[in-house]
Amino acid sequence: AVQKVIPQIATAIDWVAQSLRNRGRLIYVGAGTSGRIAALDAAECPPTFNTNPNMVQFVIAGGKRALAGATEADEDSRALGIREMRRKRVGQYDVVVGLAASGRTPFTVAAVEHARRSRAKTVAITCNRGTPLAKAAELAIVVDTGPEVLAGSTRMKAGTAEKMVLNILSTGAMVRLGYVYGNLMVNLHRKNSKLAERSVSIVQQALGVRQREALDILSNARNNVPVAIVMSKAGVSRGVAAESLVRAKGHVRNAIALAKKMQEN
Repeated sequence: AVQKVIPQIATAIDWVAQSLRNRGRLIYVGAGTSGRIAALDAAECPPTFNTNPNMVQFVIAGGKRALAGATEADEDSRALGIREMRRKRVGQYDVVVGLAASGRTPFTVAAVEHARRSRAKTVAITCNRGTPLAKAAELAIVVDTGPEVLAGSTRMKAGTAEKMVLNILSTGAMVRLGYVYGNLMVNLHRKNSKLAERSVSIVQQALGVRQREALDILSNARNNVPVAIVMSKAGVSRGVAAESLVRAKGHVRNAIALAKKMQEN
């Protein structure tokens, strides 16, 4: 079901990448299971890609208390959906993605309608065709997962499909922005022993070096993985590598090319 909507997801990736390049935001909106799935994807972007937490955000009916408990009544309120969009000051540089398996959740539909009126790009992710949410958004991603094994429990097939779509959407946008190198998660922070070990492994794979050499390279880069890769690939100092990454807006491959030019000049 997800594979059938890859073209629509690709369009959404284009929109999100362009928005984030222009300092816009990706804002997910949902209620219940859909809202929690949205919150999970938003929360995992900073540790995976070292993004600013403001870059990918979530809005869930009932607020953060809905992450750990049911607040079903809030999802019936159109006024609350509009209020949340106003609080976010959604505008033309943002992309708002509304999620609702049924495609009928008033909170989410109203939020997406308001975002579209505010000139934001709007995307609907739903599992039913011809729904109010699909009609409210500029782009509809309709993942037809069919009846649930446990009737009415959309946390199962529909929820899994929604999570898959968000995985592709956010990861695809970050790849377009260059926050990866090849298939390597290079923009990670060494905040614990697992991530410290992973950073060494990533440098080894990116540069084709042994562990000892990777440790030395990381040390010279002050344990910054993208800086280490740019330094080695472009043959430049840490300062030039860091500057090129800033000028390339974190795009590692572009930073390497830029660092080489800076070195030549």
